[in-house]
Amino acid sequence: MHEAIKHAYPRPFPQSSSNHLMQALALTRWGRKSTLTGVEKRRPRPGAHDVLVKVHATSVNPKDWKLNLTAARVLAPLPQRWLPPFLGDDLAGEVLEVGAEVTQFQAGDAIYGMDMRPRTAALADMAIIHEERIATMPPGLNWAQAASMPLAAQTALQGLRKGQAKAGSQILIIGASGGVGTFALQIAAAWDCEITAVCSGRNAELVRSLGAEHVIDYTTAHDWREHGQYDLIFDVTSYETPQSCAALRKPASWFVSTGGNARAYWGVVRARDPHSRIVIVESHTRDLQTLNTLVAAGSLSPVIDSIYPFADAQQAYQRSRSGRSRGKVIIEMG
Repeated sequence: MHEAIKHAYPRPFPQSSSNHLMQALALTRWGRKSTLTGVEKRRPRPGAHDVLVKVHATSVNPKDWKLNLTAARVLAPLPQRWLPPFLGDDLAGEVLEVGAEVTQFQAGDAIYGMDMRPRTAALADMAIIHEERIATMPPGLNWAQAASMPLAAQTALQGLRKGQAKAGSQILIIGASGGVGTFALQIAAAWDCEITAVCSGRNAELVRSLGAEHVIDYTTAHDWREHGQYDLIFDVTSYETPQSCAALRKPASWFVSTGGNARAYWGVVRARDPHSRIVIVESHTRDLQTLNTLVAAGSLSPVIDSIYPFADAQQAYQRSRSGRSRGKVIIEMG
């Protein structure tokens, strides 16, 4: 694991004195000035195909605060109490209880995963998650490393698949030093693709160490969108469109975006291009197991930017919003 900055602060509230309650963090306002506060919630109960997990770590994804901003704009007329807390997709933790129909997991198992229906709500002591959205922890990884993977690594895996990546494919990864980008680099390298990474110069050494053969420093390149042509352009920043990257595309090449920004999303929709796609990540046990295999083979290793305690989750989200994180920002529950 690349060296991470680890912050140490006390928890914002004591452990709950009731077996029926748990501690969680919730938003107190929306938009750019959103804040988190500790709240006490009823302990969730698993359904027939769910497991109840003691959360040891979760991670911050740009999707969290981007959805927050979107919700603030779209749902502003609604009362604050009606707005759901779009926080906490990834989790790594220990199974405490399983539903009546669960057969693949049992209490005590170390697992990781996420559930996008609608959110995992992992920024809490405990969380409920469907058995088909989790897998046994990757071999040799700790809680923080495992929690970095579900959303970002599966987005990378599923995006490369959508773009028909294979051995010999020439791939351009835009935003290669972030969470999704660092996983996409390693997976593409494991598949013997030829990779060009777009990032700032300060991250050039990192992306080369992860498999990039060529690096474009967007801060110094006069127009980085004119550097060669590729079989797949994978934009994990969600700011580019098929139109803005037209000069980079070979005939019948693929453009894949993570689509978190409205400009990127509508750019793909309006292009009406059968080779342009938005990757909307889903968590599946089989994909997590594919990642486990890559970890076991030494082909995939999480890049952790920084680790924050539960008490300092607000700073973790601010770190992600700064746009300067290298790899994933982690929150440990303590």
